[in-house]
Amino acid sequence: MQLIINTYGTYVHVKDDLFEVSLTKNGEKQKHHFASQKVTSILMSKGAALSTDAIILAMKNNIDIIVFEYDGMPIGRFWHSKPGSTSKIRKQQLEASLNETGVYWIKNWLSSKIENQIEFLKRLKSHRSTSAELIQEKIDAISSLKIKIRELKGTKIDEIDDTLRGLEGTCGRIYFRLLSSLVAERYQFEGRSFRPAKDQFNTFLNYAYGVLYSRVEKVLVIAGIDPYVGFMHRDDYNMKSMVFDFIEPYRSYAEEVVFKLFSAKKVNDSHTDKITNGYSLNAEGKNLLMQSLLHFLDEEKIRYNGRNQTRFNAMQMNAHQFANQLINKV
Repeated sequence: MQLIINTYGTYVHVKDDLFEVSLTKNGEKQKHHFASQKVTSILMSKGAALSTDAIILAMKNNIDIIVFEYDGMPIGRFWHSKPGSTSKIRKQQLEASLNETGVYWIKNWLSSKIENQIEFLKRLKSHRSTSAELIQEKIDAISSLKIKIRELKGTKIDEIDDTLRGLEGTCGRIYFRLLSSLVAERYQFEGRSFRPAKDQFNTFLNYAYGVLYSRVEKVLVIAGIDPYVGFMHRDDYNMKSMVFDFIEPYRSYAEEVVFKLFSAKKVNDSHTDKITNGYSLNAEGKNLLMQSLLHFLDEEKIRYNGRNQTRFNAMQMNAHQFANQLINKV
């Protein structure tokens, strides 16, 4: 199980070798207890407190602790596991960032991202006869851009990165305009918006992406990949560039979960709060999103390499495959 702490003023500490979560809800003080053997990770928003004895208990039991901003962006974590054989892998990762290997992976990840979005649109098309023609038109447009990405020539990322970003950006605009047109009119949106989101759809999506960022960082570190050495995203100070590269094929996970919440009319105005220049996801909205997202990632099974796997397990396997290919160990 995952402990998700997003209520302001919550305190997590240890009592009788159990995690004790203390909070005040509707004016009443509550205490909940969780056995460390049943907890896989602890996700905490700002405004909550964690004792050192809780951190130690988590580390002893290989429990990942992640701290989030209010909008879902992870800002820090306590690692529970030692990285993989990072020396050799990370040397090859750095070299790959400077040659055609990096080009290969970026084109592959972006193509996979677009293909996953296309497959999602195809599923939407099969259930929306009145919009089928419009959806197919956008699928065709996005598919042609994916081909252009695949056909780009270059031996170094900096030779083609501007073109890649342009093609990817065009795909994104087509894709999100279509998704906007398929949700209820009151929740339609003008493209992507960030911190803060200008609309409720992007508020949910940004938080879901934030959870995915933390998951991607975890699978990379376990596989021995340096999350800071990316191939296309810039290497600014404290920028986890590889996380932003590797996440691309999995963004559709967040998009599908959020879209389904809106299209099924499970989202209402009580799930977000109006703030200066935008919206913020409140505790009720976070609970709604996290239940669906964690089920999608950790419980629902997909067919992967001939076996039924959770999407998170498939992500971890892909990270190991990436690391092995970097060192020519397939």
